[in-house]
Amino acid sequence: MPPTPRQQLKLRELPAVDQLLDTLKSDLRFEAVPKSVLLSSIRKTIESLRQLILAESSDPADISWDNGAIIETVYRHVIQAETLNLQRTVNATGVVVHTNLGRSLLSDAAVDHIQAVASCYSNLEFDLSAGRRGSRYSVVEPLLCEITGAEAAMVVNNNAGAVLLCLDTIAKGKSVVVSRGELVEIGGAFRIPDVMVRSGACLKEVGTTNRTHLRDYEAAIDTTTGLLLKVHTSNYSIVGFTASVSLDELVQLGSRHHLPVMEDLGSGSLIDLSKYGMIKEPMAQASVAAGVDLVTFSGDKLLGGPQAGIILGRRQIMERIKKNPLTRALRIDKLTLAALESTLRLYRDETRAVEQIPTLRMLTTPLTELENRARQLAERLAAIDERLLVTVSGITSRAGGGSLPLLKLPSKGIKLRIAEVSANALEKALRFHRPPIIVRIEADNVIIDLRTVQEDEPDLIVNAVESTLTHLQQ
Repeated sequence: MPPTPRQQLKLRELPAVDQLLDTLKSDLRFEAVPKSVLLSSIRKTIESLRQLILAESSDPADISWDNGAIIETVYRHVIQAETLNLQRTVNATGVVVHTNLGRSLLSDAAVDHIQAVASCYSNLEFDLSAGRRGSRYSVVEPLLCEITGAEAAMVVNNNAGAVLLCLDTIAKGKSVVVSRGELVEIGGAFRIPDVMVRSGACLKEVGTTNRTHLRDYEAAIDTTTGLLLKVHTSNYSIVGFTASVSLDELVQLGSRHHLPVMEDLGSGSLIDLSKYGMIKEPMAQASVAAGVDLVTFSGDKLLGGPQAGIILGRRQIMERIKKNPLTRALRIDKLTLAALESTLRLYRDETRAVEQIPTLRMLTTPLTELENRARQLAERLAAIDERLLVTVSGITSRAGGGSLPLLKLPSKGIKLRIAEVSANALEKALRFHRPPIIVRIEADNVIIDLRTVQEDEPDLIVNAVESTLTHLQQ
């Protein structure tokens, strides 16, 4: 619809881009701002005024502006444009391995190692002892073999990549026998069957959703079979009338038919979590000890390291995998290797690993400590303003990241409300703070779960709540 005469008249009053650019030269706040950012911010400001004039619901005669207001709007656009898209957030949700918030936090040792490797040259693919080209996998392979007992190991960019690479190497053009109840969907709607198709393998489902027997696998084996696959359902659980085939049984079946057996652990674990009051999760060491030919799992879930797909296996098979051209496409960079190496070294001493790897530390933090921290934060929040309703409460945390789906971790947190302000409005205000405070809502209360709040973050939460109250008063 073309502008009306009154709208056209008002549009002519809008300042020109060049005019505003000249005006901003005298404002020191814009002195170091790149010209491209300035121009984009000016155009966005003018466009917003233009849309306001053209809106059917507004009377152009009622719309006014001044240079000061326009400059402030331009400045807000500049600040937004200059703010990094990937930024620190405070995870107050109680979900330890939060997929949307970056999954596992790295240990101080891993962060220090990343910084050292990132700022200097390194022996990424240089054999210092031989003085010639080396393999990047040698950075972590000996550690993985030492910790798990595997003959050989390598690492790619994530676990889906690890599964794809293994299947492409071993079972391309062949059938892979897997239980129907183990055909998991992982984050972002990616499914194990889809990964298998991309590898060139042919999926052969056996059993039913809730019950699969050894005889189902055996009946599916024929001359086209290339692999027996077991997938740990780490992100869901089937309960009730169920039956599944153990890894030991599957390994024995593979041995009788001279077929390799592979297990995808998904989240993976290198310590027995049941010792710390959690549900027992399959450990990579146990899979290797069972005689499986290949094991894959993630580096950034229960292991508590960077995003990576770890492959353990028999040396002969691993050599084939390393020579697969896909390996080049899926390889990890030096920063991931630095973080993973430092994380794995901590696993040489389980006590040190639990204390220093943030994921393990958060999962095992005693309830008494969480209550202490919750009470301290509650006192600080209650002192800000009488409109704040603050209660320390028993709540439930989650492992997250598709790990331990049945685990409900008892936790302590704060129920927070502001008089005459909805929980949704408070959640949004905290999310828009810098740094953002990410919370959850239960029964119209904002919940701050102390299990995932780091030691230096209560100050950030207090500042965010103070800022929110100030904003509401305006």
